[in-house]
Amino acid sequence: MSSVPRALTPELASKFARLALSHITREYPNVIQHVFSGPVDVREPRDLHPIFFGSLDWHSCVHGYWLLATVLRLFPQNAEAVEIRELFDAQLTPVKVRGELEYLAQPLRNTFERPYGWAWLLMLSAELNRHGTGDGKRWSKTLAPLADEFVRRFLAFLPKATYPTRVGTHFNSAFAVTLALEYSEVMSDRPLRDLLVNKAGAWYRNDVDCQAWEPGGDDFLSPALVEAKCMRRVLSAGDFQDWLDRFLPKLSERQPMTLFEPAIVSDRTDGKIAHLDGLNLSRGWCWRSLANVWGDTDPRRAIALDAADVHLAAGLSHVAGDYMGEHWLATFALLALI
Repeated sequence: MSSVPRALTPELASKFARLALSHITREYPNVIQHVFSGPVDVREPRDLHPIFFGSLDWHSCVHGYWLLATVLRLFPQNAEAVEIRELFDAQLTPVKVRGELEYLAQPLRNTFERPYGWAWLLMLSAELNRHGTGDGKRWSKTLAPLADEFVRRFLAFLPKATYPTRVGTHFNSAFAVTLALEYSEVMSDRPLRDLLVNKAGAWYRNDVDCQAWEPGGDDFLSPALVEAKCMRRVLSAGDFQDWLDRFLPKLSERQPMTLFEPAIVSDRTDGKIAHLDGLNLSRGWCWRSLANVWGDTDPRRAIALDAADVHLAAGLSHVAGDYMGEHWLATFALLALI
């Protein structure tokens, strides 16, 4: 698998950016998560969501912006930089942020995009903040009221979330905690970080001998591996190694075998089945992260890196081709390569 990239190149960054730019303001087709309180709520996606109306659905649009912000920071001289800046200047405005907030403030919308969209909005805010002075800081400041609202929602929701959601789709708790932790660290939000760490510990600390009954038919996350990645951020290095030895005790034997075998994608025009390309990419992201736990001489490091390469090889060639995957897969490819 030596041909599989182990870092983001300018060429790949441009490819991913071009894909995001092709759909981030594409209003249709559109899948909306929307509570109708009355006839006034029968509106076009662009009217409901002044910023995040493209990319088939709200959350994919949000992480499309994250992709573009990340590429702009890492490769500011790439050809797409000018178009990205123009897009952000046009879309990330106080008026449009207020429009997004007004949508959230309506009755029965407290669970809108919980927790996946919440976490990605925080990732976008954190990424803009990383840009330092200049445009990035300006965009980050503009988006801050929306980020603050989702922080407030996390703070209100997590204390009453007795159990985690362990699916391989948008409702996965460990994935949301992982992304929200990144925001809390970048933004030095100690109350949010403390709550996330404590909740992850309560949910997952006692998990042992994971059987990894996966993948499901529409998974784009590995419940087992994303939980491990989450706990890597929560625990100290020593505590995490002890936890991982209990959670995946046969990892050195490449067991459970299903975690080492890429998912088969039978129909990339089917939006749910196409999720499995994302599973391969997100597993690559998780395996690369876990590989860093062990030193160069530990055989588990080589096993994890090989698993990452196998999964990325299965997924990277399919980030484009059909809109059911094209509107979001590059985000997960980027996660695995940065």
